[in-house]
Amino acid sequence: MAEAPAAAASHDTVAFQGVPGAYSDMACRAVFPEMTTLPCASFEDTFAAVHDRKALYAMIPIENSSAGRVADIHHLLPESGLHIIGEHFQKVEHQLLAVKDARRDQVETVHSHVQALSQCRHYARREGLTPVVHADTAGAAAEIAELGDPSRSALASELAAEIYDLQILDGNVQDTDHNTTRFLIMAEEPIDPPRDNGLVITTFVFRVRSVPASLYKALGGFATNGINITKLESYIIDGGFTVAQFYADIEGHPDDRMVRLALEELSFFSREVKILGVYPADDFRSDTNPT
Repeated sequence: MAEAPAAAASHDTVAFQGVPGAYSDMACRAVFPEMTTLPCASFEDTFAAVHDRKALYAMIPIENSSAGRVADIHHLLPESGLHIIGEHFQKVEHQLLAVKDARRDQVETVHSHVQALSQCRHYARREGLTPVVHADTAGAAAEIAELGDPSRSALASELAAEIYDLQILDGNVQDTDHNTTRFLIMAEEPIDPPRDNGLVITTFVFRVRSVPASLYKALGGFATNGINITKLESYIIDGGFTVAQFYADIEGHPDDRMVRLALEELSFFSREVKILGVYPADDFRSDTNPT
């Protein structure tokens, strides 16, 4: 009987890294409006929440259209023990937040996550605001509310303004209109999406053998079999700068003949291939890339 509350809670809860009002919190609410969101201190804690049955899903940011990939996440995903079961593209609209009685001409500093500051660096420079790096956007908003200093502001979401009772001094201050973060939805068990019901994405990591042209040869099968690679990134996984691991997204299901042949060729030239998830593509892909 003691296990029942945790089991029940896991099925109506989705975990995210950050504090209430973070953009990850917004992504959770957008995809699972009927579920409760669970803030976690770190990505490792977010994964653990699913393993410990405190949450059914984990919402993990992986890259932003303006600031690039999220630091460390590519190292953590393969070791998380979870599977990618979906993706979500969340438009990021930064608001300049301050305490209720602050005037715009009083504000001197702007606090936020390093990526948010990067996404608004032209705005901050133009407005004469000194950037201050914070652990996360909503956490910065919470700190501004707690300090009550009208000379300090935060870059955060409209949801954070509501939660921490802050005013929006300036809205949508990101430097580009297309500012979007891609999230991965992760769970303990993988899914097997139907191949005849829209685009399927397969995500995997691999390491090539240390021989000349190994990456060229490993990826050749995707070209010859007509498989579109939508994302390919490398990162060092040892202290000697000698071993690179690659993260890749492709269009197609591993059971598709052409995908299977491409993955077989990849395996021949690689030391390790690990599939992290097979899942339906978000509608955002077709909306932004019409054929």
